[in-house]
Amino acid sequence: MPATTDERLKKFHRNFPKSLPFHRKRINFIFSIPLLVQLFFACAGLCADPCHQLRRLSVRSNKRRASSLPPSHVRRLPPASASGSLYHRIGHRRRRMGGVFGALFGGHRRPGRRAPAVRRHRGLVPQPSAAYDGGHRRAMLSKKYSYIPDTFTSLDQVAAALRQQGLESSNLILGIDFTRSNEWTGKQSFGGQSLHRLGDTPNPYEQAISIIGKTLAPFDEDNLIPCFGFGDATTHDYNVFSFHHDNSPCHGFEEVLACYRKIVPHLRLSGPTSFAPIVEAAVDIVDRSGGQYHVLVIVADGQVTRSVDTGDSDLSPQEKRTVDSIVMASSYPLSIILVGVGDGPWEDMQKFDDKLPARDFDNFQFVNFTSIMARSTTAQQKESAFALAALMEVPIQYKATVELGILGRLTGNAKRVMPAPPPLPPAQRQPSLRTGASNVNAGSAQPGEPRDDQVCPICLTNAKDLAFGCGHMCCRECGESLTRCPICRQPIRSKLRLYSG
Repeated sequence: MPATTDERLKKFHRNFPKSLPFHRKRINFIFSIPLLVQLFFACAGLCADPCHQLRRLSVRSNKRRASSLPPSHVRRLPPASASGSLYHRIGHRRRRMGGVFGALFGGHRRPGRRAPAVRRHRGLVPQPSAAYDGGHRRAMLSKKYSYIPDTFTSLDQVAAALRQQGLESSNLILGIDFTRSNEWTGKQSFGGQSLHRLGDTPNPYEQAISIIGKTLAPFDEDNLIPCFGFGDATTHDYNVFSFHHDNSPCHGFEEVLACYRKIVPHLRLSGPTSFAPIVEAAVDIVDRSGGQYHVLVIVADGQVTRSVDTGDSDLSPQEKRTVDSIVMASSYPLSIILVGVGDGPWEDMQKFDDKLPARDFDNFQFVNFTSIMARSTTAQQKESAFALAALMEVPIQYKATVELGILGRLTGNAKRVMPAPPPLPPAQRQPSLRTGASNVNAGSAQPGEPRDDQVCPICLTNAKDLAFGCGHMCCRECGESLTRCPICRQPIRSKLRLYSG
């Protein structure tokens, strides 16, 4: 007999307390389904886009870095509109959901659809400063001119290139090597005689000076050539001596040759060989001139002194000083031309020419004078070949000084060089042609006044009456407190008082 309604109600009331925990569990499970779904989608989204958190951290760090910059270095983006912000959020969620469905159903994002970071993350974007731009441009130019190839084939092309760059003339500086190696490096090229031997026929140095005068003098602006010697017994590898006791330049190459022939009989060849003193003296001249363009011509018989104990990858003290001075000179409008006379060897000079590091521009050129003069051509062709080899890189070097902003710049940081006087007896220390008239007038002064060559080089008033062990002199008042010679900077070990008759 089917149960009545009352019986069913009674049965429900009897069993309800027993079924209540089951219904509660079912209700709790139903209400927890949305939470589980959200957790699942969140995990799926992170799996589909594993770099999301990293990008968020990167954006935060970029904002912190931009906030630390000065306002002049920061560009603010315009604020987004309300619709733009809404579209930005919707698009971001769609991309997140695309990652979810891609993880669930194997879909892939189409490449190139991601918006740039500057559009996705509105904020501060750092801009490169002007100092950075200038330093970057200078670094690029230094790299551009770190090596200058030989590109010209005739002297006319060189002259045309110089005119095209705006260089009609320049200033020459001459340095002569008086180291002891000149006594034996002419064994093959000069009949076994010293390269500085004076005679009826010109020696290799006289030949080089004459040809330099013929070929390079037209490029000199005022025909005034500062001339220095180095490597003798008075200068060694730490100083230079001037061809005139008053440190005045020679007026033309005729006077250069006359002074050379006057000095050679009285000097003692010594060493070691280092080009650093002559390069530093040239840099001092360039800096004192206000950054005018100069060409330093060094005539030498051999490479820089290198000990047999020095490793292949190491540098001797003279090599290091030479390398440092050439690198330093690349910050000035100065081209360096090394003219090699004698037998050589010249392997290290080729290495200096092509592999000097860390320069603002390639400022060093080596010319093998001996090999050019040994060619079976006419004398005029040899001179033209020498001039071409010497001036080959000058047009591009001048262009580099212009683009790097070196030309016409006065730094005031150059080492001040005080050249020693020429190694001449006092009776033969004659003035240069340019200052001869003024010194003649000075010689006719009153007997009680000291001549110009007898005046103390420090106070320029008193007569020289105190001599140092190095051979230089000054007055007793100035020399009492000196510990180093003001001319050659050697330590003063002895002082000798002089008395006039």
